[in-house]
Amino acid sequence: MPTPTAIARFLPFLAWWPRVSRATLRADASAALVSAIVVLPQAVAFATLAGMPPEYGLYCAMVPAVVAAFFGSSWHAVSGPTNAVSLYVFATLAPLAAPGSSQYVGYALTLAFMGGAIMLAMGLLRLGRVVNFVSHSVVVGFTAGAAVLIVASQLKNFFGLDLPPSSAFLTTLRGFLAQLPELRPWVVVVGVVTLAAGVLSRRYVRKVPFMIVALAVGGLTGFAVNLWLGPGQTGIRTIGRLAGALPPLSAPDLSPDTLTALLGSSVGVTLLSLTEAMSIARAVALKSGQRIDANQEFIGQGLSNMAASFFSGYPSSASFNRSGLNYEAGARTPLAAALSAPLLIALTFAVAPLLAHLPLASMAALLFMVAWGLFDFASIRTILRSSRSESAVLGFTFAATLLMNLEIAILVGVMLSLFVYLNRTSRPQMRAVAPDPRHSVRRFGPVAQGIAECPQLKIMAIEGSIYFGAVDHVESHLETLREVAREQKHLLVTARNINFVDIAGAEALAREARARRWIGGRLWLQGLRQPVEALLKKSGFIADIGEDALFRDKREAIAGVFERLDPGICARCRARVFEECASRPLREPPPAA
Repeated sequence: MPTPTAIARFLPFLAWWPRVSRATLRADASAALVSAIVVLPQAVAFATLAGMPPEYGLYCAMVPAVVAAFFGSSWHAVSGPTNAVSLYVFATLAPLAAPGSSQYVGYALTLAFMGGAIMLAMGLLRLGRVVNFVSHSVVVGFTAGAAVLIVASQLKNFFGLDLPPSSAFLTTLRGFLAQLPELRPWVVVVGVVTLAAGVLSRRYVRKVPFMIVALAVGGLTGFAVNLWLGPGQTGIRTIGRLAGALPPLSAPDLSPDTLTALLGSSVGVTLLSLTEAMSIARAVALKSGQRIDANQEFIGQGLSNMAASFFSGYPSSASFNRSGLNYEAGARTPLAAALSAPLLIALTFAVAPLLAHLPLASMAALLFMVAWGLFDFASIRTILRSSRSESAVLGFTFAATLLMNLEIAILVGVMLSLFVYLNRTSRPQMRAVAPDPRHSVRRFGPVAQGIAECPQLKIMAIEGSIYFGAVDHVESHLETLREVAREQKHLLVTARNINFVDIAGAEALAREARARRWIGGRLWLQGLRQPVEALLKKSGFIADIGEDALFRDKREAIAGVFERLDPGICARCRARVFEECASRPLREPPPAA
């Protein structure tokens, strides 16, 4: 019989369904209406950005949103078409087929299915932590690069140019500059009016979504200009009639050739979609106090994308704007996201004839505003001000997004983040310490602060992990100590802050123990963590170090090592570093003749 945990994993909505009441239903319905109104222009704009027919953006916000709401982890995240994923779809599929063509749509359906299948498998295998390897600097750099690509992709619509479809930034920029003298003035007027209306309404008309105001003003402007001068003279192109308000059934192309062609893209869309979804779910959860289950979120997004492939959608993720708005509008349960789909269908039936008259220049202006919102200027300033390595990751990811395929750009960012992390952890901090006589408990303090050391015993605090990448740094440091401080034949390592030791690290400790024995001293370890001690014993390297060289606390370690020190040297030492030194009287030097 399935356990409650297993049931909650495969049917997570059973956990929050008992919370649904008349009051929550009213709040969720109100939030769903707001979400449906907002997603209407967004969905059409993002579908245009993805190179898909406009209605596919609406379809992507229907069934996939319901599936993600019922099978995901977040109570407030709203899934559907997003700017970054839409741009990724265009960038990866445009080289394979003409945007908007039946072959292109078929590729998009298949990409949604493949990405969803990978997400679902990762969730079932409990690989939710994988997304943690995409650092914040990578996300900020990628989204900034994506914003520039969004602007580049819409230059032809904003200026009324006939640029060939291309996902290459430099190619698009060269083509734009070459054709700039041929821009259509009335198309630019419509775009500028839409842009101005959106900016002003966002600032002064807070109660109405700025996208609705911008498209309404831009649409009326385009309609009036076309009515006055005629479409042939103005060059103002419109979206055209939508195919339908209900998502028709569809099927992905699972032929071997198509699967092979889209394999790399499916990995990239998986990484991008999950990173976006988890970032948004966690950001909203910080406000709501909810705990997010990453594995369940993977499952929800996987099923959502697979559903999109059968209901005329394309790859999707959680939307930051709609998720934040859903929470601010008072949503209480995931039912709010689920209810937004039928409300969107009703709105689409009502406004479909009007959408056909929307100028493409207005859609481009809307996407310009979306792109501007993708620049996280606060995070960019913080990263540039605080860390050179993270600034390099941000800069390289940004450049890679503009100059490489997007899936490669994401992987470049991830690899750079891992390189920075490995470089940082490959140099664990190693500090010489000694008992500080200024404290009653004589706790260890840095020797650099003028604290006297024992002439026979070097005490070293190591903070970090000793693994294959850090072995060279650790051994070089220890070898230098043996050469510089030849009289300090004994070495006591305070190992409480050594988090992890692998086989290479254990072998390095064994080599140091053998080297210390060779010069007449010992290696002593104090405060080893249980997993590290267990590894030393299982690997057999404890034989080189010696079980008697392991101590639990500092007092026990000092007392144990003190017994092995040369009494003759102690008798001539005036430092009196340890409390135990009092047990060995100081021998006065003979008087001068």
